[in-house]
Amino acid sequence: MKPLQASSGDLNADRRADYAEMLHADGDHAAAAELLLGALELTPQWAMGWFRLGEMQDAAGAPDMAAQAWTMSLKLDPTDRQGAALNLQLIGKAPAIDALPSAFVETLFDHYAETFDQSLVDKLGYRLPEFLDHAIQTARPGRFGLALDLGCGTGLMGQRLRPIADRLEGYDISASMLRKARTKAIYDFLGKADLRHFSHTGPKADLVTVADVFIYVGGLEGMLKTIAGLLAGDGLFAFSVETLADPAVDFALQPSRRFAHSEPYVRRILAANGFSILSLEAKTIRHDRHAAVGGLVVVAGKINAA
Repeated sequence: MKPLQASSGDLNADRRADYAEMLHADGDHAAAAELLLGALELTPQWAMGWFRLGEMQDAAGAPDMAAQAWTMSLKLDPTDRQGAALNLQLIGKAPAIDALPSAFVETLFDHYAETFDQSLVDKLGYRLPEFLDHAIQTARPGRFGLALDLGCGTGLMGQRLRPIADRLEGYDISASMLRKARTKAIYDFLGKADLRHFSHTGPKADLVTVADVFIYVGGLEGMLKTIAGLLAGDGLFAFSVETLADPAVDFALQPSRRFAHSEPYVRRILAANGFSILSLEAKTIRHDRHAAVGGLVVVAGKINAA
């Protein structure tokens, strides 16, 4: 994938953009937006510049102008590595989507890979691998012949799975995250894959984990159907979601630009795809902006093997 263009490619425009960022950081959002707009007159094809303009205009209380800027960003970069479509939805200027753009997720984690472990574990109190590991071993003590860690990232979940898996395979959309995972030497195989279009030609898995991945997907029906097909008849499926408080809503995009899912929806789609819930626990899975983020830690098995 082509790297995200953080610079406009024009020195004068970059200087204006840098000054706009300073004004934005100081809280003068309207002045920042005006200055950045001047930079974009010099470099009108700069998709990231239009995206940042939208953020500044939104902060200045001008949602219509923000929408115009984000629409331009999306026009210049239809793959939407900036996530402009998400922001348009959040301000009510675009229809709801049921998953984050794949290019946005890939770009996000390619840039985040170097500091991922430290930021998530040390700063945000991330304990999800620990919770899932405990839930898996409580549901079925012992070893698993083949475990698939989908959305493996840098291998935080894999480190928990390695002692209980004869063969451990990890898949992720981000090449940079996979490089970090490879340095830990815990996987027997690592592969790059968009999990929304995932296929596996090897033997059926005894365990599939999806740790902190469904926050990037709203409608889970397709992925659960795929995962059901990956599992052996007595296989386990362990995963997490962020919790949506309203039980009448299946899923919703949050201001964090992550999806949350309601417990009734999780229960319904598991049953629809042939799963029986073995355990479902509410947990604080991380902190974000000094607030606890609640989630569900779930282990399920095939109904015919339950």
